[in-house]
Amino acid sequence: MKLAIVTAYPPSKVTLTEYGYYLVKHFRLQNEISEIVLMTDSTSAAKDLAFEENGCLITVEECWDFNSYSNILRVNKAINRHKPDAVLYNLQFLKFGDKKIPAALGLILPYLTKKKGIPTISLLHNILEKVDLENAGFTNNKILQKLYNFIGTNLTRFILASDIVAVTISKYVSTLEAKYKAKNIALIPHGSFETPPQPDFNLPDGPKQVMAFGKFGTYKKVEVLIEAVEVIRSRTQENIEIVIAGTDSPNTPGYLDEMKEKYDHVDQLRFTGYVAEEDVPVIFGESALVVFPYTSTTGSSGVLHQAGSYGKAVALPDLGDLSILVQEEGYRGEFFLPENKESLADAIEKILIDNEYRTQLAKANYQAACSLPMSTITKMYIDYFKAIQVQKSKGLVIDVNAIKLPPETIEA
Repeated sequence: MKLAIVTAYPPSKVTLTEYGYYLVKHFRLQNEISEIVLMTDSTSAAKDLAFEENGCLITVEECWDFNSYSNILRVNKAINRHKPDAVLYNLQFLKFGDKKIPAALGLILPYLTKKKGIPTISLLHNILEKVDLENAGFTNNKILQKLYNFIGTNLTRFILASDIVAVTISKYVSTLEAKYKAKNIALIPHGSFETPPQPDFNLPDGPKQVMAFGKFGTYKKVEVLIEAVEVIRSRTQENIEIVIAGTDSPNTPGYLDEMKEKYDHVDQLRFTGYVAEEDVPVIFGESALVVFPYTSTTGSSGVLHQAGSYGKAVALPDLGDLSILVQEEGYRGEFFLPENKESLADAIEKILIDNEYRTQLAKANYQAACSLPMSTITKMYIDYFKAIQVQKSKGLVIDVNAIKLPPETIEA
């Protein structure tokens, strides 16, 4: 199978870059895939394909740019030129831009690909029905929020024109089926990027690193984390370093620089900036725990799955999709009230002062990550593509409920 994957890809800073990297990394190991056409955004540096020598031809096609009005034409042209057997879109609502028209035009692409007769699956990481538009950085204007919801509903219909729309959380399945009467929604878990050998759950010497990872400024706020650690320092002798690993959200440029200035007086506070892929294991490995200072959620959390892969305890807000992930996929953590520094301080302190409890959480999260490796997730996509081809050959309308995955995929 010649598979085209439309996704952002390192060294791009566009959302879902990291997920795109691991999709490619694990699809190329599947025997059914002979070639991957990586349809990615343009970057000044070369794409990170250090693993391409492992048997699968990987062709890089830089055919779109963030906020470009021409993406819809350029991606279509690339698909026509490469003639893939199947296309996978790695999507969320701001994938192709944070400006309204480029973002909307990009989300029409799955509909156009399906119209060509090419088996098409869209992986939708978030749905607008479950996004807090104000906290996620879209808009705080109530009239504009209604407009966004109207536009989002119609764009969702274009995405639903894919043969199959894959979502990572069960609630998304029921929401889309109820609102849009869709029968082509498949639950395919997020999966864990890597499952390294069981880590050493002991901590390195020195201060205990409390780390937050991601793109900050919209619904990921560092203030509550910094102030929570200051609360802990006021009542204990714990030696704690605060590590803010990542960059600004595209919607909030300059946010982290503002935070550096605001909290310049805070001891042992480190901002790492962009973390390259090869440095991710180091930043997680040195951490005592990973904190999720979120005010809302916008889909399944790649950071939670990474924390599990590296065997880390987590402190997370008891809200939305994070709570569902913990329930459905077996992760464990210490919950806190969103935006409440006292509650977060209690959660962090409980983990830091009780080494046995921290280790229990870390081991549980590692086991949860190992139960859903990315190799299993990519095999599910391949099986769905095969089922689409069979149903199309019979002239049937795609109905996910009528597709039976092979037993070995289900058992995995």
